[in-house]
Amino acid sequence: MITIGITGGVGCGKSKILEYIKENYNCRIITADDVANRLKEPGEACYKPLINLLGEKILDNDGFINKKKMAEKIFSDECLLDKVNSIIHPAVKDYILDIKETENQAGKYDYLFIEAALLIECGYNEYVDQMWYIYTSESVRVQRLKSSRGYSEKKIKDIMDAQLSDEKFRAGSDFCIDNSGTLEDTYMQIKIKMKELESENGRK
Repeated sequence: MITIGITGGVGCGKSKILEYIKENYNCRIITADDVANRLKEPGEACYKPLINLLGEKILDNDGFINKKKMAEKIFSDECLLDKVNSIIHPAVKDYILDIKETENQAGKYDYLFIEAALLIECGYNEYVDQMWYIYTSESVRVQRLKSSRGYSEKKIKDIMDAQLSDEKFRAGSDFCIDNSGTLEDTYMQIKIKMKELESENGRK
């Protein structure tokens, strides 16, 4: 099983690319956000540590952590955000690496794709066979985020400024997909790369 990291800045279009990969290749896809959300549920690894740090006011009436309340609690508090990240990121990595080991032993999939914006920062290069960077021009990303999520220009700028630059994403990756054009162009890039991988590994 080949393990591939998928990373890129906000609005680069990772979700559409992963949908295409899932439909066309024998693979399992893990997104760090999904894992983090699961680990914040009652009884999971991050639940009690986050409540101990942030207090019970971040909980809904049903005892689940409310994403919006949690975000408001740590908004503009960099120190608190760092503490939250120190709880979530290691737990997410451990969970994903456990899945990788399990799937390697099961032998069901040809590929495991791991998606997150922070793969490079969190040191996943050590655990994947290849790191893929999804590049999309800033103007396209801004337009996408305005139309699909209703973000203001200030919010978009703040998020982008907090993420790696294009140069650093490229430096930390083995392969770059340009997703600034049509989806057909993007899919063709993936097809070519996957054929290369299949050839290198003796698959058809």
